Amino acid sequence: MHSPEEVVTRFLQAMEQQDHDTVAGLLAPDLRYTNVSLPTIKGGGRVAKLIRKTLREGRVFEVQLHSIASTGNTVLTERTDVLKIGPVHIGFWVCGTFEVENGRITVWRDYFDWLDFTRGTLRGLAGIAVPGLRPTLPTSAPGHS
Repeated sequence: MHSPEEVVTRFLQAMEQQDHDTVAGLLAPDLRYTNVSLPTIKGGGRVAKLIRKTLREGRVFEVQLHSIASTGNTVLTERTDVLKIGPVHIGFWVCGTFEVENGRITVWRDYFDWLDFTRGTLRGLAGIAVPGLRPTLPTSAPGHS
């Protein structure tokens, strides 16, 4: 049995690696996933399919974990996510709350700032012409091997 922090860290790593089987295996069937301000999606299978569709060929997800803390089965993350869609690289700050039971994520709630996301998108678009503007993450972030 892995600790809740280890489950969440492995989940984020699996998303980066596009290891969709591991992603699906770490999501509970009764998962409730919310990007705050957007509708909640219910069901680990539905969320796993959404992730697979979002990260289809030519798309990349990267994460830099700034902080992770837990109490009981609740894990809090502060991180920078980068979505790469072809030449557009969008980097933005995210704070996530995860609840883990029996080694599977039952609640995943992400908070982000729409203004920060919009700035990241504009910077990503500008990065097509000036690649130096693209967000980059360190090669070794906390929580990664």
